[in-house]
Amino acid sequence: MSENIVRAAGGLVCRNRGGAVEIVLVHRPAYDDWAFPKGKLHRGESEREAALREVEEETGLRCNLGREVGPTAYRDPRGRPKTVRYWQMEPVGGVLAPANEVDEVRWVALCDAPGRLTYARDRELLRDLEVSA
Repeated sequence: MSENIVRAAGGLVCRNRGGAVEIVLVHRPAYDDWAFPKGKLHRGESEREAALREVEEETGLRCNLGREVGPTAYRDPRGRPKTVRYWQMEPVGGVLAPANEVDEVRWVALCDAPGRLTYARDRELLRDLEVSA
């Protein structure tokens, strides 16, 4: 018997602020973690569509989709296998504000992000990010 894989998507939202690159991190009180905005796909939704929707729902930012940064795979809190595909994103509108399952959202200097992220799998994604100051 094969297990159903939970599919999710999200974004690494970056901006250049005075020559320094910043990235959006979200805090989820249910898990008390800092991570990138992400969420499960809706029925019939593509991973790209889900990534853009989830980022806007959790952060208030409308974004343009950039290159795919990579996937992560792990078991969720219920023990189910989960894969999350992430894209690099650039904000084009909206106002940064927490929503849905997120109680805090902030811009963090890219160099400080590894120390803020809760999960090693998220820190690994930063290595594949292509940004220029």
